[in-house]
Amino acid sequence: MNFKYNPTYEKSKDTTQYKLLTKDYVSTTTFQNREFLIVDPKALTLIAEEGFRDVSHLLRTHHLEKLNLIMKDPEASSNDRFVALDLIRNAIIAAEGEFPSCQDTGTAIIIGKKGEQVLTGAEDAAYLTEGVFNTFQKYNLRFSQLAPLTFYEEKNTGTNLPAQVDLYSQTGNEYHFLFIAKGGGSANKSYLFQKSKAILNPKGFEDFAKEAMKSLGTAACPPYHLALVVGGTSAEENLKIVKYASTGYLDQLPTTGHDGGRAFRDLEMEKQVEKWARETGIGAQFGGKYFVHDVRVIRLPRHGASCPVGIGVSCAADRNIKGKITKEGIFLEQLELHPEQFLPTHSEQNADEALQIDLNQPIQKTLALLSQQKISTRVMLNGPMIVARDIAHAKLRELLENGKPLPEYFKKYAVYYAGPAKTPAGYPSGSFGPTTSERMDPYVGLFQSHGASLIMLGKGNRSPQVSEACRQYGGFYLGSIGGPAARLGKECILKMEVLDFKELGMEAIWKIEVKDFPAFIIIDDKGNDFFKTVIK
Repeated sequence: MNFKYNPTYEKSKDTTQYKLLTKDYVSTTTFQNREFLIVDPKALTLIAEEGFRDVSHLLRTHHLEKLNLIMKDPEASSNDRFVALDLIRNAIIAAEGEFPSCQDTGTAIIIGKKGEQVLTGAEDAAYLTEGVFNTFQKYNLRFSQLAPLTFYEEKNTGTNLPAQVDLYSQTGNEYHFLFIAKGGGSANKSYLFQKSKAILNPKGFEDFAKEAMKSLGTAACPPYHLALVVGGTSAEENLKIVKYASTGYLDQLPTTGHDGGRAFRDLEMEKQVEKWARETGIGAQFGGKYFVHDVRVIRLPRHGASCPVGIGVSCAADRNIKGKITKEGIFLEQLELHPEQFLPTHSEQNADEALQIDLNQPIQKTLALLSQQKISTRVMLNGPMIVARDIAHAKLRELLENGKPLPEYFKKYAVYYAGPAKTPAGYPSGSFGPTTSERMDPYVGLFQSHGASLIMLGKGNRSPQVSEACRQYGGFYLGSIGGPAARLGKECILKMEVLDFKELGMEAIWKIEVKDFPAFIIIDDKGNDFFKTVIK
């Protein structure tokens, strides 16, 4: 048999709309009848800086179009429409350029495809990383990266570095990029399953896909762009393609396979998985139809004894942007500058009334009021709360382990699981959306047994031990909408101050004052869990 090279990833022409940043920093030269692109490495810093600035505030047009479709769909639930409306309002505020769309401004991920006729004469990763550094220094973004000092001790780097920079070689004289700002919540919902041929049949795959989607929950802020990849020459390759697919980076793949082993999108399976996702009833966070916006299913070649299956999402903060450097200049994907055009008409907006909760009253009165409501009830919170997340919870547990009592503020106020982005000038708060609640699950029973953490507010589903603790100690878990951090920071948070552990930065314990802060009752004092009810 004669050798024939079959590339695994065949992509058709890129139809992305780009904007020109500048024609500076690029020139060409000819050597042995080949044209080479000479790129001043300052161009790498510029494109990374501008890319992460844009993607922190702007969304792709098609993402906003899908949110608008939820508002127009008569089959969408009231909760679907409420979440979609809040996300569109959030996009409008974020596009103003002061509040990032999500408080978790993410890990900076850069994927570069460098033509072998592109010459920079530099350590490309260093210049790209400098662009990330500049963005996070100049704008109201959050530093989330932790450096390990010892095996157990960590410290925030204060720069959001290191970034993840993956550079590849390709033919030609162009340099192409994908910039991703990946928040921890959605990154944590990337899963690898080592399966076998037993799932490669209609019944086996349906059972697997349905169970895998339910395991995603809502902590990563749906509606999701869901990616499901079957096969791969290694587990690492599978998960890499999951990431690419969730960003729309592989939408130009062919839609059929062949005996050379090329990757392809299965469009019919995408429709089927989207149907299964909507049948879960999870919806856009609080019940309904729109658990996903869309689905990408990609089939890869595999070793006969191995069948890796990967699943991952791009969340409500769909922060992905392409870039390129050619002899014509430096370009970035054009994201949507006017999300207000997707705001629905008044008749399409959700007019359901929410229960007003006054957090200024003693917490026992608030608990009594919540006890009269059904799970899934929408509430509006007004008054003081404290803010605490992972590290703060660990420090509070240390107090109990050392025989000391919990602070009174932890018993007196509802606790919001969050960590703010930097505060824009003239505002009381920066973007300030919820973080994933399940990371605090191990602390709930202990704290509630000491009369603390009786009202919790965060995003996503909780473990059975939280439901049991709420039943035993009379607590509640309220679900906040994951995604609209800019709107919450600008319109709902009136005041904030550090209350404890100031040295922890965004992980400190804060006290905030809120107005018309939306939430839903997810777990009540009888142990009822909204998500368990929906999935059942």
